[in-house]
Amino acid sequence: MSEPPAQLQPRLTVDGITINVPSLPEAVSSIVSAAQHGDNFSVCTLNLDHVVQLQQHANFRAAYRRARFVTADGFPIVVLSRLLGTRIERTTGADLVEPVCAEARKKGLPVFLFGANELTLEVTARRLVERFQGLQIAGYFAPGSGFDPYSSEADAAIESIRASGAKLCFVALGAPRQELFAARCLDELNGTGVLCIGAALDFIAGTQDRAPSIARRTGLEWAWRMLREPRRLGPRYVKCMTVVPRLVARTIPQIVQARMRKAA
Repeated sequence: MSEPPAQLQPRLTVDGITINVPSLPEAVSSIVSAAQHGDNFSVCTLNLDHVVQLQQHANFRAAYRRARFVTADGFPIVVLSRLLGTRIERTTGADLVEPVCAEARKKGLPVFLFGANELTLEVTARRLVERFQGLQIAGYFAPGSGFDPYSSEADAAIESIRASGAKLCFVALGAPRQELFAARCLDELNGTGVLCIGAALDFIAGTQDRAPSIARRTGLEWAWRMLREPRRLGPRYVKCMTVVPRLVARTIPQIVQARMRKAA
């Protein structure tokens, strides 16, 4: 077992949720170090849609607060960090999968895939093993439609993960179900890190298209996605935009304090 991983320092607090992972390389390093040490932990990636849902669901908020590692997924959150003089890079769940698998292969850490559907999981597992030869896929589990994180099916999934011996589990259910399931895993597994990754497995399998890299780099991924699915995503993004003024207002005291410290 490796040395205990170093504790990450808070970088930015957004509506009561602390982001403590400033970049993709630091996320990968921290996740793999914790997995090598045999820790139970969860990883969440904060975006504006999550901020909206955090106001509505107490259990979701509790699950987020239990996460060991929280990255900035949403581009507006990255902008807030820059206003504070704290540079945080956008790191999504989809960004994490392949670099974590690359390190898991090197360190001999078995991984488990959970979410999507049977065919997507089969294709994803095959592609990951092809890209990272020697990677151990300990198993995978495709939940039924309308999966409930507190159901008997969730009990069976947790038992499958436990029996597999996986040190890392990628959970692709979408928020808030994946975060609620991850919180259960913290209580019921021993020595498994759970990463909440949204649609990442679909991207790898090719069943969904990810936004072009230029859209992701420029903060326009939301526009690309909305043009493709306006009926589903339009109302969601309207809600997201309504929280921006509140977030900015709540962040202003942090910005003022940061500027005063710089001037001192």
